[in-house]
Amino acid sequence: MYENLPTIADLDDLTELVTTSAEEDQLFVRWSAGPAVDLRRDETSRDSLTGVPLPGLSANPLAVEQWWGDRSPQLWVARRLYDYRHLRNLRGPDIRPWVLVGNQCGRGPDNEPLVTVRRPVAWIADAALIQAERLVEAQNSDEWGPLDRRGAR
Repeated sequence: MYENLPTIADLDDLTELVTTSAEEDQLFVRWSAGPAVDLRRDETSRDSLTGVPLPGLSANPLAVEQWWGDRSPQLWVARRLYDYRHLRNLRGPDIRPWVLVGNQCGRGPDNEPLVTVRRPVAWIADAALIQAERLVEAQNSDEWGPLDRRGAR
């Protein structure tokens, strides 16, 4: 049923989706094996430290915050992808980012939103991930990087 989701080809297309979506359609990005797997698991995630089941799926909001002002919405969206790109390497090659319309139902242990899925929207192509990585790294910030705890050891 969800295998035929469209694929967002590049960062421009994803940014357009984010900036033109209806306010009531809260868009999130989730890194997983996809909606078919997540919905089969009753829309729950697990805390990776304790194994405790969480009352929703870990995801990140894509909506551009008002305080961002007139800064590049493309950079905002790129950051949302860049933050968790390490999950594919950590959890396996079947882990991909996908966009969903969801409702927030709580917060996870990393203060990330936990969501229930109203509807899956699209997969995000690898080309968009590469573009996001290039855009973020072009900012040349020595103090900023992906949210990967493994590097902290």
